[in-house]
Amino acid sequence: MTALSVLDLMMIGEGKNFADTLDSARQLARHVEQHGYNRYWIAEHHDLPGIGSMATPLIIQHLAAATSTLRVGAGGVMLPNHSPLIVAEQFGTLQTLFPDRIDLGVGRAPGSGGPTVRAIRGFSQERDFAQDVQKLRDYLEDNGRESVRALPGRHDVPMWILGSSLQGADLAARMGLPYAFASHFAPQMLMRALAHYREHFRPSAYLKQPYTMAGVNVIAADTRAEARYLASSHQQWVVKLHAGRPGLLPTPEEGYLASITPTDQHGLDQAMACTAIGDKQDVGAWLREFIATTGVDELMIDARIYDPAARCRSYQLAAESIGDLLTH
Repeated sequence: MTALSVLDLMMIGEGKNFADTLDSARQLARHVEQHGYNRYWIAEHHDLPGIGSMATPLIIQHLAAATSTLRVGAGGVMLPNHSPLIVAEQFGTLQTLFPDRIDLGVGRAPGSGGPTVRAIRGFSQERDFAQDVQKLRDYLEDNGRESVRALPGRHDVPMWILGSSLQGADLAARMGLPYAFASHFAPQMLMRALAHYREHFRPSAYLKQPYTMAGVNVIAADTRAEARYLASSHQQWVVKLHAGRPGLLPTPEEGYLASITPTDQHGLDQAMACTAIGDKQDVGAWLREFIATTGVDELMIDARIYDPAARCRSYQLAAESIGDLLTH
């Protein structure tokens, strides 16, 4: 059995604005809640055209308020950008507002680079990621190990370690925390990282057995032709990003792949190796093979589809395609 969840980068489409993105996310969250999805995560990014997922806790509150049972969280908070104390205060408050529905995934990447990182942090010193994770845990537990307090009382916010290399896998294993791998855009180390995590996992008060999640791209439609058409928005965005021209999420383009160079195709194939595009049968077959090969407990689907209704339909078809495998 497995679980399905949503990853949303809060893409802003060409000819649209951030308010449209927020409305689309609310629509999708309500839709997937009715179709067997487990959680809905927002990924923190900064200063990237087309991505609106900067103020992660505020978007989480927006989506949690619009739903009733769906887990909502950060996938993740880029912890080097923030004081662990402030993150604990924010997520302890969210957990109080929405009991047993908030997740906190943390990663070590900045979610941007160069001047943006300096503008976000306001300081230059590097901090130890593992120490920050432990501080965050201590603040949420209110266990007296820190000299100051976040929120009074213990706040049981499930914490995840995110990564795309062996570093995150090793830390998650040592701390006995669940591990989410970013194979939706950086799939190269997926199998090695999962194996390392499982081999070195130490049971903890938070988790008795290893628990893994993998990110995948799924673009599903009622026909293969429609799915290929919808997928061209995501593909265009990735190709432009690799060329140093990030922008808004493009409108779909018929026959897009035939127009790109072999070099662009190679880069796209590498970045989107963990991708299913097709009708319900195609997507179901791919997802079943991926689950069997990786043994992951949960799949987190990224679907950068321009049209909100088509995006909702894609997530619904993905869930229906492996309905017999889903935990409820």
